Amino acid sequence: MHTPPILKHTHRRLFSHAVGVPSYLGTGAALSFLFTIVVLVQMFSLSMIIAEVFTHQAVPGPLLFVIFGFCILIRSLIVWLRERNARKKSVIIKSKIRKEAFQKVLALGPLYSRSGNTGGLIHLLTESTEKLEDYFTHYIPALLHIAILPPVVILFIFYLDWPSALILLITGPLIVFFMWLIGTYAKKISQEQWKSLNRLSASFLDAIQGLKTLKMFGVSEQESENIANSSNSFREVTMRVLKVAFMSGMVLELAASISIALVAVQVGIRLIEGMMSFQPGLFMLLLAPEFYLPFRALGQHHHAGMEGSAAASELFDVIDQPAVFASAGKAQQQSITITESITSAEIKLRRLQYTYPGQKEAAINDLSCTLPSGQLTAIVGPSGSGKTTFVHLLLGYIKPDQGTIRVNDLSLEDIDPELWRQHIAYVSQHPHFFNVSILDNLLMAKPLAHMEEIREAALQAGADEFSCRMPQKYQTPLRDNASRLSGGERQRLALARALLRDAPLLILDEPTSSLDPESEEIVTQATLNAAKNRTTLVIAHRLKTVRNADNILVFNKGKIAESGNHNELIQKKGIYFDYLQHLGFQ
Repeated sequence: MHTPPILKHTHRRLFSHAVGVPSYLGTGAALSFLFTIVVLVQMFSLSMIIAEVFTHQAVPGPLLFVIFGFCILIRSLIVWLRERNARKKSVIIKSKIRKEAFQKVLALGPLYSRSGNTGGLIHLLTESTEKLEDYFTHYIPALLHIAILPPVVILFIFYLDWPSALILLITGPLIVFFMWLIGTYAKKISQEQWKSLNRLSASFLDAIQGLKTLKMFGVSEQESENIANSSNSFREVTMRVLKVAFMSGMVLELAASISIALVAVQVGIRLIEGMMSFQPGLFMLLLAPEFYLPFRALGQHHHAGMEGSAAASELFDVIDQPAVFASAGKAQQQSITITESITSAEIKLRRLQYTYPGQKEAAINDLSCTLPSGQLTAIVGPSGSGKTTFVHLLLGYIKPDQGTIRVNDLSLEDIDPELWRQHIAYVSQHPHFFNVSILDNLLMAKPLAHMEEIREAALQAGADEFSCRMPQKYQTPLRDNASRLSGGERQRLALARALLRDAPLLILDEPTSSLDPESEEIVTQATLNAAKNRTTLVIAHRLKTVRNADNILVFNKGKIAESGNHNELIQKKGIYFDYLQHLGFQ
Protein backbone atom coordinates (compact mmCIF):
# COMPACT_ATOMS: atom_id res chain seq x y z
CA MET A 1 0.00 0.00 0.00
CA HIS A 2 1.06 3.54 -0.63
CA THR A 3 2.33 5.33 2.47
CA PRO A 4 2.18 9.12 2.53
CA PRO A 5 5.24 11.09 3.61
CA ILE A 6 5.78 11.95 7.27
CA LEU A 7 3.43 14.73 8.25
CA LYS A 8 5.03 18.11 8.75
CA HIS A 9 2.21 19.53 10.83
CA THR A 10 1.63 16.86 13.44
CA HIS A 11 1.44 19.39 16.29
CA ARG A 12 -1.12 21.41 14.35
CA ARG A 13 -3.32 18.36 13.86
CA LEU A 14 -3.03 17.41 17.51
CA PHE A 15 -4.07 20.94 18.46
CA SER A 16 -7.04 20.67 16.12
CA HIS A 17 -8.14 17.55 18.03
CA ALA A 18 -7.73 19.51 21.27
CA VAL A 19 -9.84 22.38 19.91
CA GLY A 20 -12.56 19.89 18.99
CA VAL A 21 -13.10 18.87 22.62
CA PRO A 22 -15.34 21.36 24.46
CA SER A 23 -13.90 23.20 27.50
CA TYR A 24 -10.43 21.69 27.10
CA LEU A 25 -8.48 24.73 25.91
CA GLY A 26 -11.03 27.26 27.16
CA THR A 27 -11.07 25.96 30.70
CA GLY A 28 -7.30 25.53 30.67
CA ALA A 29 -6.77 29.12 29.50
CA ALA A 30 -9.20 30.49 32.09
CA LEU A 31 -7.49 28.57 34.89
CA SER A 32 -4.03 29.74 33.72
CA PHE A 33 -5.20 33.35 33.71
CA LEU A 34 -6.71 32.97 37.19
CA PHE A 35 -3.48 31.31 38.34
CA THR A 36 -1.52 34.32 37.06
CA ILE A 37 -3.70 36.75 39.00
CA VAL A 38 -3.32 34.66 42.15
CA VAL A 39 0.48 34.58 41.71
CA LEU A 40 0.61 38.37 41.38
CA VAL A 41 -1.51 38.85 44.51
CA GLN A 42 0.46 36.19 46.42
CA MET A 43 3.87 37.66 45.60
CA PHE A 44 2.66 41.22 46.27
CA SER A 45 1.25 40.28 49.68
CA LEU A 46 4.44 38.39 50.54
CA SER A 47 6.58 41.40 49.58
CA MET A 48 4.38 43.63 51.74
CA ILE A 49 4.71 41.27 54.73
CA ILE A 50 8.52 41.12 54.43
CA ALA A 51 8.77 44.89 53.85
CA GLU A 52 6.73 45.60 56.99
CA VAL A 53 9.04 43.42 59.06
CA PHE A 54 12.42 44.57 57.71
CA THR A 55 11.81 48.22 56.84
CA HIS A 56 9.30 49.29 59.47
CA GLN A 57 10.12 46.75 62.19
CA ALA A 58 6.38 46.25 62.57
CA VAL A 59 4.10 43.25 62.70
CA PRO A 60 2.09 43.07 59.43
CA GLY A 61 -1.66 43.32 59.67
CA PRO A 62 -3.66 40.05 59.77
CA LEU A 63 -5.30 40.89 56.45
CA LEU A 64 -1.97 40.39 54.60
CA PHE A 65 -1.50 36.95 56.18
CA VAL A 66 -5.08 36.00 55.30
CA ILE A 67 -4.59 37.09 51.69
CA PHE A 68 -1.27 35.26 51.43
CA GLY A 69 -2.68 32.05 52.92
CA PHE A 70 -5.79 32.26 50.78
CA CYS A 71 -3.63 32.65 47.66
CA ILE A 72 -1.68 29.50 48.57
CA LEU A 73 -4.92 27.52 48.87
CA ILE A 74 -6.40 28.93 45.65
CA ARG A 75 -3.13 28.33 43.81
CA SER A 76 -3.07 24.66 44.87
CA LEU A 77 -6.73 24.27 43.91
CA ILE A 78 -6.15 25.75 40.45
CA VAL A 79 -3.19 23.43 39.83
CA TRP A 80 -5.37 20.46 40.78
CA LEU A 81 -8.25 21.63 38.58
CA ARG A 82 -5.92 22.18 35.61
CA GLU A 83 -4.47 18.69 35.98
CA ARG A 84 -7.91 17.11 36.42
CA ASN A 85 -9.44 18.91 33.45
CA ALA A 86 -6.49 18.12 31.18
CA ARG A 87 -6.44 14.45 32.17
CA LYS A 88 -10.16 13.95 31.61
CA LYS A 89 -10.08 15.64 28.23
CA SER A 90 -6.91 13.82 27.17
CA VAL A 91 -8.68 10.49 27.65
CA ILE A 92 -11.45 11.66 25.32
CA ILE A 93 -9.02 12.89 22.65
CA LYS A 94 -6.82 9.81 22.91
CA SER A 95 -9.83 7.49 22.54
CA LYS A 96 -11.09 9.49 19.58
CA ILE A 97 -7.76 9.26 17.72
CA ARG A 98 -7.42 5.55 18.50
CA LYS A 99 -10.96 4.92 17.25
CA GLU A 100 -10.28 6.92 14.10
CA ALA A 101 -7.08 4.96 13.39
CA PHE A 102 -8.72 1.59 14.09
CA GLN A 103 -11.69 2.42 11.88
CA LYS A 104 -9.28 3.32 9.10
CA VAL A 105 -7.48 -0.01 9.50
CA LEU A 106 -10.87 -1.75 9.25
CA ALA A 107 -11.77 0.30 6.18
CA LEU A 108 -8.45 -0.49 4.48
CA GLY A 109 -9.13 -4.18 4.93
CA PRO A 110 -6.95 -7.24 5.47
CA LEU A 111 -4.54 -6.45 2.63
CA TYR A 112 -3.27 -3.38 4.46
CA SER A 113 -2.60 -5.22 7.72
CA ARG A 114 -0.79 -7.97 5.80
CA SER A 115 1.30 -5.48 3.85
CA GLY A 116 2.88 -4.12 7.03
CA ASN A 117 4.00 -5.79 10.25
CA THR A 118 1.17 -6.85 12.53
CA GLY A 119 3.18 -6.33 15.70
CA GLY A 120 4.00 -2.75 14.71
CA LEU A 121 0.33 -2.10 13.93
CA ILE A 122 -0.78 -3.46 17.30
CA HIS A 123 1.85 -1.35 19.04
CA LEU A 124 0.68 1.68 17.08
CA LEU A 125 -2.95 1.28 18.13
CA THR A 126 -2.13 0.64 21.79
CA GLU A 127 1.16 2.01 23.09
CA SER A 128 1.37 4.91 20.63
CA THR A 129 -2.06 6.23 21.55
CA GLU A 130 -1.21 5.91 25.24
CA LYS A 131 1.75 8.25 24.68
CA LEU A 132 -0.73 10.90 23.61
CA GLU A 133 -2.09 11.09 27.17
CA ASP A 134 1.05 12.87 28.45
CA TYR A 135 0.94 15.12 25.39
CA PHE A 136 -2.58 16.35 26.13
CA THR A 137 -2.30 16.15 29.93
CA HIS A 138 0.98 18.05 30.35
CA TYR A 139 2.51 19.32 27.13
CA ILE A 140 -0.41 21.33 25.69
CA PRO A 141 -1.39 22.76 29.13
CA ALA A 142 2.25 23.82 29.57
CA LEU A 143 2.18 25.58 26.18
CA LEU A 144 -1.11 27.22 27.10
CA HIS A 145 0.28 28.36 30.45
CA ILE A 146 3.40 29.81 28.84
CA ALA A 147 1.21 31.74 26.41
CA ILE A 148 -0.76 33.40 29.25
CA LEU A 149 1.31 33.88 32.41
CA PRO A 150 4.49 35.53 31.00
CA PRO A 151 2.67 38.13 28.84
CA VAL A 152 0.34 39.10 31.71
CA VAL A 153 3.27 39.37 34.14
CA ILE A 154 5.30 41.48 31.68
CA LEU A 155 2.39 43.88 31.13
CA PHE A 156 1.94 44.23 34.87
CA ILE A 157 5.67 44.77 35.53
CA PHE A 158 5.92 47.30 32.69
CA TYR A 159 3.46 49.40 34.64
CA LEU A 160 5.56 49.13 37.85
CA ASP A 161 9.17 48.85 36.66
CA TRP A 162 10.01 48.93 32.95
CA PRO A 163 13.75 47.96 33.23
CA SER A 164 12.84 44.65 34.88
CA ALA A 165 10.08 44.07 32.36
CA LEU A 166 12.53 44.72 29.51
CA ILE A 167 14.88 42.00 30.78
CA LEU A 168 11.98 39.55 31.02
CA LEU A 169 10.79 40.53 27.56
CA ILE A 170 14.21 39.79 26.04
CA THR A 171 15.13 36.61 27.93
CA GLY A 172 11.72 34.91 27.65
CA PRO A 173 11.71 34.61 23.83
CA LEU A 174 15.37 33.55 23.91
CA ILE A 175 14.48 30.56 26.08
CA VAL A 176 11.68 29.66 23.67
CA PHE A 177 14.14 29.90 20.78
CA PHE A 178 16.57 27.52 22.50
CA MET A 179 13.72 25.09 23.11
CA TRP A 180 12.76 25.24 19.43
CA LEU A 181 16.32 24.48 18.33
CA ILE A 182 16.59 21.48 20.63
CA GLY A 183 13.09 20.32 19.74
CA THR A 184 13.85 20.27 16.01
CA TYR A 185 16.71 17.84 16.61
CA ALA A 186 14.80 15.84 19.22
CA LYS A 187 11.83 15.31 16.88
CA LYS A 188 13.93 13.36 14.37
CA ILE A 189 15.40 11.14 17.07
CA SER A 190 11.96 10.55 18.64
CA GLN A 191 10.57 9.42 15.31
CA GLU A 192 13.53 7.08 14.89
CA GLN A 193 12.88 5.73 18.39
CA TRP A 194 9.25 4.91 17.62
CA LYS A 195 10.15 3.20 14.36
CA SER A 196 12.71 1.12 16.23
CA LEU A 197 10.14 0.21 18.88
CA ASN A 198 7.64 -0.80 16.18
CA ARG A 199 10.25 -3.08 14.61
CA LEU A 200 10.99 -4.61 18.01
CA SER A 201 7.27 -5.22 18.66
CA ALA A 202 6.91 -6.83 15.24
CA SER A 203 9.90 -9.10 15.92
CA PHE A 204 8.46 -10.27 19.25
CA LEU A 205 5.04 -11.03 17.74
CA ASP A 206 6.60 -12.81 14.77
CA ALA A 207 8.73 -14.96 17.07
CA ILE A 208 5.81 -15.87 19.33
CA GLN A 209 3.51 -16.74 16.40
CA GLY A 210 6.24 -18.81 14.77
CA LEU A 211 7.52 -20.44 17.95
CA LYS A 212 6.57 -23.93 16.77
CA THR A 213 8.44 -23.46 13.49
CA LEU A 214 11.50 -22.05 15.25
CA LYS A 215 11.67 -25.09 17.53
CA MET A 216 11.05 -27.56 14.72
CA PHE A 217 13.94 -26.21 12.64
CA GLY A 218 16.21 -25.51 15.60
CA VAL A 219 16.66 -21.81 14.84
CA SER A 220 15.25 -20.39 18.07
CA GLU A 221 18.72 -19.26 19.17
CA GLN A 222 19.18 -17.41 15.89
CA GLU A 223 15.83 -15.67 16.29
CA SER A 224 16.73 -14.81 19.89
CA GLU A 225 19.88 -13.14 18.60
CA ASN A 226 17.87 -11.16 16.04
CA ILE A 227 15.54 -9.90 18.76
CA ALA A 228 18.53 -9.06 20.94
CA ASN A 229 19.96 -6.97 18.08
CA SER A 230 16.63 -5.18 17.62
CA SER A 231 16.44 -4.59 21.37
CA ASN A 232 19.96 -3.20 21.41
CA SER A 233 19.14 -0.83 18.53
CA PHE A 234 16.13 0.41 20.46
CA ARG A 235 18.28 0.86 23.57
CA GLU A 236 20.81 2.94 21.66
CA VAL A 237 18.25 5.27 20.12
CA THR A 238 16.43 5.58 23.47
CA MET A 239 19.66 6.65 25.16
CA ARG A 240 20.12 9.28 22.46
CA VAL A 241 16.61 10.57 23.11
CA LEU A 242 17.25 10.73 26.86
CA LYS A 243 20.55 12.49 26.22
CA VAL A 244 18.76 15.20 24.27
CA ALA A 245 16.05 15.41 26.96
CA PHE A 246 18.63 15.90 29.75
CA MET A 247 20.55 18.39 27.63
CA SER A 248 17.40 20.43 26.95
CA GLY A 249 16.56 20.43 30.66
CA MET A 250 20.04 21.65 31.53
CA VAL A 251 19.93 24.42 28.90
CA LEU A 252 16.52 25.63 30.06
CA GLU A 253 17.47 25.61 33.75
CA LEU A 254 20.70 27.45 32.99
CA ALA A 255 18.94 30.04 30.82
CA ALA A 256 16.23 30.60 33.44
CA SER A 257 18.77 30.88 36.26
CA ILE A 258 20.89 33.40 34.34
CA SER A 259 17.78 35.42 33.49
CA ILE A 260 16.68 35.51 37.13
CA ALA A 261 20.21 36.57 38.11
CA LEU A 262 20.07 39.44 35.61
CA VAL A 263 16.85 40.68 37.15
CA ALA A 264 18.30 40.32 40.64
CA VAL A 265 21.52 42.16 39.75
CA GLN A 266 19.84 45.18 38.23
CA VAL A 267 17.28 45.34 41.06
CA GLY A 268 20.06 45.05 43.66
CA ILE A 269 22.13 47.82 42.05
CA ARG A 270 19.14 50.14 41.91
CA LEU A 271 18.28 49.39 45.53
CA ILE A 272 21.84 50.21 46.63
CA GLU A 273 21.81 53.42 44.59
CA GLY A 274 18.50 54.41 46.09
CA MET A 275 16.75 54.35 42.69
CA MET A 276 14.13 51.87 43.93
CA SER A 277 12.40 51.30 47.24
CA PHE A 278 12.61 47.98 49.07
CA GLN A 279 9.07 46.64 48.61
CA PRO A 280 8.81 47.07 44.78
CA GLY A 281 12.32 45.65 44.37
CA LEU A 282 11.47 42.64 46.53
CA PHE A 283 8.26 42.20 44.57
CA MET A 284 10.28 42.04 41.30
CA LEU A 285 12.66 39.49 42.79
CA LEU A 286 9.81 37.28 44.03
CA LEU A 287 7.96 37.53 40.72
CA ALA A 288 10.95 36.71 38.47
CA PRO A 289 11.08 32.95 39.36
CA GLU A 290 7.32 32.74 38.84
CA PHE A 291 7.76 34.29 35.40
CA TYR A 292 10.24 31.60 34.34
CA LEU A 293 8.36 28.75 36.04
CA PRO A 294 6.17 28.00 32.95
CA PHE A 295 9.35 27.77 30.81
CA ARG A 296 10.81 25.25 33.24
CA ALA A 297 7.55 23.28 33.28
CA LEU A 298 7.52 23.18 29.49
CA GLY A 299 11.11 21.94 29.56
CA GLN A 300 10.09 19.13 31.92
CA HIS A 301 7.27 18.03 29.58
CA HIS A 302 9.13 18.70 26.35
CA HIS A 303 10.20 15.05 26.09
CA ALA A 304 6.57 13.93 26.48
CA GLY A 305 5.64 16.37 23.74
CA MET A 306 8.24 14.93 21.37
CA GLU A 307 7.20 11.36 22.14
CA GLY A 308 3.55 12.23 21.61
CA SER A 309 4.33 13.98 18.34
CA ALA A 310 6.36 11.03 17.03
CA ALA A 311 3.61 8.56 18.00
CA ALA A 312 0.91 10.76 16.48
CA SER A 313 2.87 11.10 13.25
CA GLU A 314 2.69 7.35 12.70
CA LEU A 315 -0.98 7.25 13.71
CA PHE A 316 -1.77 9.98 11.21
CA ASP A 317 0.15 8.04 8.56
CA VAL A 318 -2.40 5.25 9.00
CA ILE A 319 -5.38 7.61 9.16
CA ASP A 320 -4.28 9.36 5.96
CA GLN A 321 -3.97 6.16 3.94
CA PRO A 322 -6.15 6.51 0.83
CA ALA A 323 -9.29 4.41 0.93
CA VAL A 324 -9.75 1.71 -1.68
CA PHE A 325 -13.01 3.33 -2.71
CA ALA A 326 -12.75 7.07 -2.07
CA SER A 327 -16.45 7.47 -2.69
CA ALA A 328 -19.19 4.93 -3.13
CA GLY A 329 -20.51 7.09 -5.97
CA LYS A 330 -24.02 7.10 -4.54
CA ALA A 331 -25.70 8.37 -1.43
CA GLN A 332 -25.75 6.00 1.54
CA GLN A 333 -29.51 5.51 1.39
CA GLN A 334 -29.41 4.78 -2.33
CA SER A 335 -26.61 2.28 -1.75
CA ILE A 336 -28.75 0.53 0.86
CA THR A 337 -31.62 0.36 -1.62
CA ILE A 338 -29.31 -1.13 -4.25
CA THR A 339 -27.92 -3.82 -1.98
CA GLU A 340 -31.36 -4.74 -0.62
CA SER A 341 -32.39 -5.55 -4.19
CA ILE A 342 -29.57 -8.10 -4.57
CA THR A 343 -31.27 -11.40 -3.83
CA SER A 344 -29.30 -13.19 -6.53
CA ALA A 345 -26.02 -12.18 -8.08
CA GLU A 346 -24.86 -12.45 -11.66
CA ILE A 347 -21.41 -10.92 -11.76
CA LYS A 348 -19.81 -9.69 -14.96
CA LEU A 349 -16.15 -8.71 -15.01
CA ARG A 350 -14.86 -6.92 -18.08
CA ARG A 351 -11.23 -6.24 -19.01
CA LEU A 352 -9.97 -6.09 -15.43
CA GLN A 353 -6.43 -4.89 -14.85
CA TYR A 354 -4.67 -4.69 -11.50
CA THR A 355 -1.02 -4.25 -10.54
CA TYR A 356 0.12 -4.27 -6.92
CA PRO A 357 2.03 -1.14 -5.82
CA GLY A 358 5.74 -1.58 -6.37
CA GLN A 359 5.25 -4.46 -8.82
CA LYS A 360 5.98 -4.30 -12.54
CA GLU A 361 3.87 -7.20 -13.77
CA ALA A 362 0.09 -7.11 -13.50
CA ALA A 363 -1.50 -9.62 -11.13
CA ILE A 364 -4.72 -9.44 -13.18
CA ASN A 365 -4.26 -8.67 -16.88
CA ASP A 366 -7.18 -7.90 -19.23
CA LEU A 367 -9.44 -10.48 -17.54
CA SER A 368 -13.08 -10.90 -18.55
CA CYS A 369 -15.60 -13.50 -17.37
CA THR A 370 -19.10 -13.99 -16.01
CA LEU A 371 -20.17 -15.71 -12.79
CA PRO A 372 -23.74 -16.84 -13.57
CA SER A 373 -26.36 -16.69 -10.85
CA GLY A 374 -27.11 -19.99 -9.17
CA GLN A 375 -24.08 -21.78 -10.60
CA LEU A 376 -20.87 -23.17 -9.13
CA THR A 377 -17.75 -21.70 -10.74
CA ALA A 378 -14.32 -23.13 -9.93
CA ILE A 379 -10.98 -21.38 -10.36
CA VAL A 380 -7.80 -23.36 -10.89
CA GLY A 381 -4.28 -22.31 -11.67
CA PRO A 382 -0.73 -22.32 -10.36
CA SER A 383 0.43 -20.18 -7.46
CA GLY A 384 0.77 -16.55 -8.51
CA SER A 385 -1.68 -16.86 -11.40
CA GLY A 386 -4.03 -14.22 -9.93
CA LYS A 387 -6.68 -16.35 -8.18
CA THR A 388 -6.44 -14.60 -4.79
CA THR A 389 -6.26 -11.14 -6.39
CA PHE A 390 -9.42 -11.98 -8.35
CA VAL A 391 -11.24 -12.81 -5.10
CA HIS A 392 -9.99 -9.64 -3.41
CA LEU A 393 -11.37 -7.59 -6.32
CA LEU A 394 -14.76 -9.25 -5.85
CA LEU A 395 -14.68 -8.59 -2.10
CA GLY A 396 -13.87 -4.91 -2.66
CA TYR A 397 -10.57 -5.06 -0.78
CA ILE A 398 -8.81 -3.60 -3.80
CA LYS A 399 -10.03 -1.52 -6.72
CA PRO A 400 -9.16 -2.46 -10.32
CA ASP A 401 -6.82 -0.13 -12.18
CA GLN A 402 -8.95 -0.62 -15.27
CA GLY A 403 -12.12 -2.45 -16.19
CA THR A 404 -15.50 -2.88 -14.53
CA ILE A 405 -17.23 -5.27 -12.15
CA ARG A 406 -21.00 -5.30 -12.43
CA VAL A 407 -23.47 -7.04 -10.14
CA ASN A 408 -26.85 -7.49 -11.85
CA ASP A 409 -25.89 -4.62 -14.19
CA LEU A 410 -24.97 -2.36 -11.24
CA SER A 411 -21.39 -1.12 -11.04
CA LEU A 412 -19.59 -2.34 -7.94
CA GLU A 413 -18.23 1.21 -7.51
CA ASP A 414 -21.80 2.42 -6.96
CA ILE A 415 -22.29 0.08 -4.02
CA ASP A 416 -20.86 0.81 -0.60
CA PRO A 417 -18.18 -1.89 0.01
CA GLU A 418 -19.38 -2.65 3.54
CA LEU A 419 -22.96 -3.10 2.38
CA TRP A 420 -21.82 -5.19 -0.59
CA ARG A 421 -19.89 -7.56 1.69
CA GLN A 422 -23.06 -8.15 3.69
CA HIS A 423 -24.26 -10.04 0.59
CA ILE A 424 -21.17 -12.26 0.47
CA ALA A 425 -20.34 -15.36 2.49
CA TYR A 426 -16.62 -16.09 2.44
CA VAL A 427 -14.62 -19.04 3.73
CA SER A 428 -10.86 -18.67 3.59
CA GLN A 429 -8.37 -21.53 3.54
CA HIS A 430 -7.29 -20.54 7.07
CA PRO A 431 -10.45 -19.18 8.77
CA HIS A 432 -10.20 -17.10 11.92
CA PHE A 433 -12.24 -17.55 15.07
CA PHE A 434 -12.51 -15.03 17.89
CA ASN A 435 -12.15 -15.68 21.63
CA VAL A 436 -15.88 -16.11 22.17
CA SER A 437 -18.17 -19.12 22.14
CA ILE A 438 -18.95 -21.31 19.11
CA LEU A 439 -22.41 -19.77 19.03
CA ASP A 440 -21.09 -16.20 19.06
CA ASN A 441 -18.65 -16.99 16.27
CA LEU A 442 -21.51 -18.36 14.17
CA LEU A 443 -23.78 -15.40 14.99
CA MET A 444 -21.26 -13.04 13.37
CA ALA A 445 -22.73 -14.18 10.07
CA LYS A 446 -26.33 -13.51 11.12
CA PRO A 447 -26.70 -11.83 14.54
CA LEU A 448 -30.49 -12.39 14.78
CA ALA A 449 -30.46 -16.05 13.71
CA HIS A 450 -32.54 -18.53 15.70
CA MET A 451 -30.97 -21.63 17.15
CA GLU A 452 -32.85 -23.77 14.63
CA GLU A 453 -31.18 -21.91 11.76
CA ILE A 454 -27.77 -22.25 13.41
CA ARG A 455 -28.18 -25.99 13.94
CA GLU A 456 -29.37 -26.43 10.35
CA ALA A 457 -26.32 -24.64 8.92
CA ALA A 458 -24.03 -26.63 11.21
CA LEU A 459 -25.68 -29.90 10.15
CA GLN A 460 -25.20 -29.05 6.47
CA ALA A 461 -21.51 -28.30 7.06
CA GLY A 462 -20.96 -31.31 9.31
CA ALA A 463 -20.17 -29.12 12.33
CA ASP A 464 -23.15 -29.93 14.57
CA GLU A 465 -21.91 -33.30 15.83
CA PHE A 466 -18.55 -32.17 17.22
CA SER A 467 -20.07 -28.89 18.49
CA CYS A 468 -22.55 -30.86 20.60
CA ARG A 469 -19.70 -33.01 21.95
CA MET A 470 -17.92 -29.96 23.35
CA PRO A 471 -18.07 -29.42 27.16
CA GLN A 472 -20.59 -26.58 26.92
CA LYS A 473 -21.86 -27.49 23.45
CA TYR A 474 -22.45 -24.33 21.41
CA GLN A 475 -21.56 -22.16 24.41
CA THR A 476 -18.02 -23.57 24.53
CA PRO A 477 -15.44 -20.76 24.23
CA LEU A 478 -12.97 -20.93 21.34
CA ARG A 479 -9.54 -19.85 22.55
CA ASP A 480 -6.44 -18.97 20.51
CA ASN A 481 -8.20 -19.10 17.14
CA ALA A 482 -10.00 -22.37 17.99
CA SER A 483 -6.73 -24.20 18.61
CA ARG A 484 -8.61 -27.02 20.38
CA LEU A 485 -10.33 -27.96 17.13
CA SER A 486 -8.72 -29.96 14.36
CA GLY A 487 -8.12 -28.42 10.96
CA GLY A 488 -11.13 -30.21 9.51
CA GLU A 489 -13.40 -29.13 12.37
CA ARG A 490 -12.33 -25.52 11.98
CA GLN A 491 -13.03 -25.65 8.25
CA ARG A 492 -16.48 -27.17 8.76
CA LEU A 493 -17.32 -24.58 11.41
CA ALA A 494 -16.24 -21.81 9.02
CA LEU A 495 -18.45 -23.27 6.30
CA ALA A 496 -21.37 -23.43 8.74
CA ARG A 497 -20.86 -19.73 9.47
CA ALA A 498 -20.91 -18.98 5.74
CA LEU A 499 -24.03 -21.07 5.12
CA LEU A 500 -25.81 -19.35 8.01
CA ARG A 501 -25.37 -16.00 6.29
CA ASP A 502 -27.46 -17.24 3.36
CA ALA A 503 -25.85 -14.69 1.04
CA PRO A 504 -26.42 -14.55 -2.74
CA LEU A 505 -22.66 -14.88 -3.34
CA LEU A 506 -20.62 -17.64 -1.69
CA ILE A 507 -16.82 -17.63 -2.06
CA LEU A 508 -14.83 -20.63 -0.87
CA ASP A 509 -11.05 -20.87 -0.82
CA GLU A 510 -10.83 -24.66 -1.09
CA PRO A 511 -13.05 -25.65 1.85
CA THR A 512 -11.96 -29.31 1.75
CA SER A 513 -8.18 -28.81 1.74
CA SER A 514 -7.72 -29.78 5.43
CA LEU A 515 -10.38 -32.47 5.70
CA ASP A 516 -10.25 -36.22 6.01
CA PRO A 517 -12.13 -38.21 3.33
CA GLU A 518 -15.32 -38.50 5.40
CA SER A 519 -15.44 -34.81 6.26
CA GLU A 520 -14.52 -33.94 2.69
CA GLU A 521 -17.55 -35.80 1.41
CA ILE A 522 -19.83 -33.96 3.87
CA VAL A 523 -18.47 -30.52 3.03
CA THR A 524 -18.44 -31.18 -0.73
CA GLN A 525 -22.08 -32.19 -0.63
CA ALA A 526 -22.93 -29.14 1.51
CA THR A 527 -21.15 -26.92 -1.00
CA LEU A 528 -23.10 -28.42 -3.91
CA ASN A 529 -26.39 -27.98 -2.04
CA ALA A 530 -25.54 -24.38 -1.18
CA ALA A 531 -24.60 -23.60 -4.79
CA LYS A 532 -28.10 -24.43 -6.05
CA ASN A 533 -29.61 -21.19 -4.77
CA ARG A 534 -26.71 -18.78 -5.05
CA THR A 535 -23.68 -17.79 -7.07
CA THR A 536 -20.76 -19.85 -5.79
CA LEU A 537 -17.08 -19.34 -6.51
CA VAL A 538 -14.52 -21.94 -5.38
CA ILE A 539 -10.75 -21.67 -5.54
CA ALA A 540 -10.16 -25.36 -6.17
CA HIS A 541 -7.21 -27.59 -5.36
CA ARG A 542 -8.98 -30.95 -5.40
CA LEU A 543 -10.36 -32.77 -8.40
CA LYS A 544 -13.65 -33.65 -6.67
CA THR A 545 -14.53 -29.97 -6.28
CA VAL A 546 -13.51 -29.17 -9.85
CA ARG A 547 -15.37 -32.11 -11.39
CA ASN A 548 -18.71 -30.96 -9.95
CA ALA A 549 -18.38 -27.32 -11.03
CA ASP A 550 -20.73 -25.90 -13.67
CA ASN A 551 -17.88 -23.90 -15.09
CA ILE A 552 -14.11 -23.94 -14.57
CA LEU A 553 -11.87 -20.89 -15.09
CA VAL A 554 -8.24 -21.80 -15.69
CA PHE A 555 -6.00 -18.92 -14.58
CA ASN A 556 -2.53 -18.38 -16.00
CA LYS A 557 -0.41 -15.23 -15.55
CA GLY A 558 -3.39 -13.09 -14.55
CA LYS A 559 -5.55 -14.17 -17.49
CA ILE A 560 -8.19 -16.83 -18.10
CA ALA A 561 -6.43 -19.28 -20.35
CA GLU A 562 -9.34 -21.74 -20.63
CA SER A 563 -12.90 -22.11 -19.44
CA GLY A 564 -15.57 -24.78 -19.57
CA ASN A 565 -16.76 -27.76 -17.53
CA HIS A 566 -14.55 -30.67 -16.56
CA ASN A 567 -15.32 -32.89 -19.55
CA GLU A 568 -14.96 -30.06 -22.08
CA LEU A 569 -11.55 -29.07 -20.74
CA ILE A 570 -10.35 -32.69 -20.68
CA GLN A 571 -11.25 -33.05 -24.34
CA LYS A 572 -9.28 -29.90 -25.23
CA LYS A 573 -6.13 -31.48 -23.73
CA GLY A 574 -4.80 -27.99 -22.93
CA ILE A 575 -3.52 -26.35 -19.75
CA TYR A 576 -6.23 -27.87 -17.57
CA PHE A 577 -5.42 -31.35 -18.84
CA ASP A 578 -1.75 -30.75 -18.04
CA TYR A 579 -2.68 -29.73 -14.50
CA LEU A 580 -4.40 -33.03 -13.96
CA GLN A 581 -1.55 -35.00 -15.51
CA HIS A 582 1.46 -33.23 -14.05
CA LEU A 583 0.46 -31.04 -11.11
CA GLY A 584 -1.19 -33.84 -9.16
CA PHE A 585 -4.78 -32.78 -8.46
CA GLN A 586 -6.10 -34.88 -5.61
